[in-house]
Amino acid sequence: MIHPTAPLKEYYDTRAPEYDDWYLGRGRFANQHRPEWEEDLRALVALLACLPPARILDVACGTGYLTQHLRGEITALDQSERMLAIAGERLPGATLVGADALSLPFEQDSFERVFTAHFYGHLQEPERRRFLDEARRVAPELIVVDSALAGARAQGRKSEEWQERVLNDGSRFTVYKRYFDGEQLAAELGGGSVLLESRWFVAVLSPRP
Repeated sequence: MIHPTAPLKEYYDTRAPEYDDWYLGRGRFANQHRPEWEEDLRALVALLACLPPARILDVACGTGYLTQHLRGEITALDQSERMLAIAGERLPGATLVGADALSLPFEQDSFERVFTAHFYGHLQEPERRRFLDEARRVAPELIVVDSALAGARAQGRKSEEWQERVLNDGSRFTVYKRYFDGEQLAAELGGGSVLLESRWFVAVLSPRP
């Protein structure tokens, strides 16, 4: 089954039960050549665990694989019900919210920090601006984690492309994806500090302008 124009919600709803395979190198990712992946993932997890505790909104939390390492009062938001169901089991102390990441259902400055991982790179213009406007509205600090350009190039990928994603049930989705280097991402967010830049991951902290 092919879903060439399916929205991200449908894709991630379908992918939810196997999403962690990407992090853990299981299933379709078991034989992918990803040198230094485990080391880079450990470095990312260590970074998140060392962030100061805060009132955090995790936008597009997915299964909560990275969310579980954040410290503080956590609100985890995703538009995929199946993702949130898995995240709920992993994050018993978090508040779970099913909502659109581009129209956050919160008042201004409801949080101290917005965190998002592997979501920003799926956004096209003007979605990027809508997300940044919403993130800036609800918190004075934004942390974006996404896929690094170095790893993408090692796999023969472009910095921006449409990708066919094949899931375990054989369904196929076409997904928009971008890859970043740290300085590029910081500049695009309006300034900030590069917290991590490895072969596979980049993390930027960007304060409200």
